[in-house]
Amino acid sequence: MSGVVSGVCHGTLGELYQGPLRAGPDPDIAVVSFPVERHSWVHFTPGAARPLPLGEKSLTAARLFLEHHGLSSLPPGSWTAHSDLRVGVGMASSTADIVATLRCLSGIFSLPCDTDVVLGVLAAIERSDSVFLDEFALHLSGRHRVVRRLGTDIGFHTAYVIEPGTVDTAAVTSLLLAHYRRRGEEYERCLTDLLKGFACGDAAAVARAATTSAVLSQEVLPKTTFDRVLGHRERFGADGVFVAHTGCLTGYLFVRRPDSRVRSELSAFFRSLGHQCTFAQGGYG
Repeated sequence: MSGVVSGVCHGTLGELYQGPLRAGPDPDIAVVSFPVERHSWVHFTPGAARPLPLGEKSLTAARLFLEHHGLSSLPPGSWTAHSDLRVGVGMASSTADIVATLRCLSGIFSLPCDTDVVLGVLAAIERSDSVFLDEFALHLSGRHRVVRRLGTDIGFHTAYVIEPGTVDTAAVTSLLLAHYRRRGEEYERCLTDLLKGFACGDAAAVARAATTSAVLSQEVLPKTTFDRVLGHRERFGADGVFVAHTGCLTGYLFVRRPDSRVRSELSAFFRSLGHQCTFAQGGYG
């Protein structure tokens, strides 16, 4: 083998939906992650063996990959990693790191990066987002099961902020499940509307359902800026509001790209709340 081998995985801007798959006393946590053009990279260069500068979860993923394929060791070489994704704020940074590592390893050994293998590795490490797919999906994050693929017809322009702090998803799971039991019927209607929007290719309908999911999330894991962001949605002509349900992101969804005047007004609004605004394209479409 010669030359550099890389693995890349996109992250998310939180979720368009996070809640129960259906109303009931024992809810599964279902997510429709919101893919964004921000990434994690893992690179391998053949040569002298060096320690892997990867995180604990990526190292575990590498070990599980080798075990699954009956491989005894990695070839000698150096590793580097880079990420655009903030840790602990709802951008799926650790899942993206793991998937990028698995994709790099698949390239090193000239093996296909099989989705079932990726899901098996993720299931052994953490609750995950569906960043291993290049499309939207309704995904059971704890069971690591794709319920429905939702395609690539929907895309949004976004303006968002990241509030200070981080969120430990595992630590808030019991709070989320109790909330889902209380508001199961509202979540079920929200998910039905979201899936209808995806089925029709109606981005505005998806944005409305994402707003409902964000409002429901505010009851259990509130964002400091959320109420003011929601209250100014019509002023900026945004089609919806989204959040990282177990993170620190809050922002607007636009079906059409906001012009420079609106971008300036958005930036001033978020700065008045004490935050730097970021613009990014999410989804596909």
